[in-house]
Amino acid sequence: MEKQIKMSYMAASSLLLLLFFSGSPIQILGLGVGINYGQIANNLPSPSRVAYLLKSLNISRVKLYDADLNVLLAFSHTNVDFIIGLGNEYLPNMTDPIKARNWLQQRVQPHLPQTRITCITMGNEVFKTYDHQLWSNLLPAMQTVYNALVDLGLDKKVTVTSAHSLDILSISFPPSAGSFRQDLGEYLHGILNFHAEVKSPFLINAYPYFAYKDNPNEVPLDYVLFQSNQGTVDPITNLKYDNMLYAQVDAVYSAIKAMGHTDIEVRISETGWPSRGDDDEAGATPENAGLYNGNLLKRIEEKQSTPAKPNVPVDIYVFALFNENLKPGPASEGNYGLYYPNGTPVYNIGVQGYLPGMVYTSPSTKIALSVVSNVLFLVIAYLIFA
Repeated sequence: MEKQIKMSYMAASSLLLLLFFSGSPIQILGLGVGINYGQIANNLPSPSRVAYLLKSLNISRVKLYDADLNVLLAFSHTNVDFIIGLGNEYLPNMTDPIKARNWLQQRVQPHLPQTRITCITMGNEVFKTYDHQLWSNLLPAMQTVYNALVDLGLDKKVTVTSAHSLDILSISFPPSAGSFRQDLGEYLHGILNFHAEVKSPFLINAYPYFAYKDNPNEVPLDYVLFQSNQGTVDPITNLKYDNMLYAQVDAVYSAIKAMGHTDIEVRISETGWPSRGDDDEAGATPENAGLYNGNLLKRIEEKQSTPAKPNVPVDIYVFALFNENLKPGPASEGNYGLYYPNGTPVYNIGVQGYLPGMVYTSPSTKIALSVVSNVLFLVIAYLIFA
């Protein structure tokens, strides 16, 4: 057995040296991109393993859709900035100051400062629900949670916002004519005043994929994939757009300006492209997903800005880290991931991270492989976190 362990260890060590000095399996991303960490699946790796994956990619900004205790504990002392979420179903309770304070004391405060929670999103795409009671609860919930943060002395560390779909726009082109839907005016006016007051960003979930899927014969694929194309020109400003995402962002800026605000930053809380879809979901392929996200990452690396906001680099959270096998809806919904749950990239965008493996052994080899696995894990962890 001792000889078997020694041989296995030597083989593993050689493999480890090959992995780290060949320069191919682990490439550091380091582009300042954020990632959405969705968990509507039953086959995802543990949060502690995900922490190693994101560290190997040098991703330090993560957006959750809840305040998952296991995730926040696993990322303790990792210097990752977290956006955490309160689902739409929580909004009515969060209008109650006592319930809002209790939630913060139970789900947020215990994790600070070892886990860096920087933002709370109140609901997600609330105006897509057409639930008018929910619409009415959104702003009071945002205000109540923010006031509770102030009472707890956390408002300088944690901000409050909400994420919206582009359905809130009635006009999105040309970008300079962007405007919000009239039926949302009374709600968005108060929300924008709140953002201006507390200096929090306005978040949008922007998906050029949807525009292409709905009109594949009219929307140029190169335009939505950041490929070389003739672009479009805003006839009012004469600004040229070579991709749809930036046009969408500037349309939101215009809509906000039309409501009297020029001091609110727009950030992209979700964008991505599915690698697989149903037969009626045009463009949902690994090739297109790779082009969209690969080209997007290059632009983030270059700190690009939109034509209408040349001094404000676009702030983006890509959707999503993993494919999620339990997401309802069309096939595309569960196939936005950059990675399969086993840590294999869904497509090649020029970056690759390391997801620590799980070892399953028979009793006869359990001791040897356990030693090898532990040594590999510790050495890799040291090299990644050193």
